[in-house]
Amino acid sequence: MTVSLGAGPLRVSGPCAVVWAVREPGRAGFAYGTLPGHPECGEEAFLVTLDEAGEVHLTVTAFSRPALWFTRVAGPLVPVVQRAYARSCGRTLRGEVARRTR
Repeated sequence: MTVSLGAGPLRVSGPCAVVWAVREPGRAGFAYGTLPGHPECGEEAFLVTLDEAGEVHLTVTAFSRPALWFTRVAGPLVPVVQRAYARSCGRTLRGEVARRTR
């Protein structure tokens, strides 16, 4: 798979591979690891759980280090972008849950 961020000439893409997936009652998710050519070297996991009260939770776990010159230069901005992406995933999930429970 390829993940990308940005738009037009500012789009940055990177190859990844799914390293694990789970689909069980009350729990589903996956993780991907970066491949050579990705701007970062690491993994990111997304796990959605449904608790006994019927509440949906999203856990995003990521670790990485710069793999290309421009992510090294970006330095402390990379974790900020990663957190913004995780928040965006959460907003998307909240919207999807709300849409499906109407």
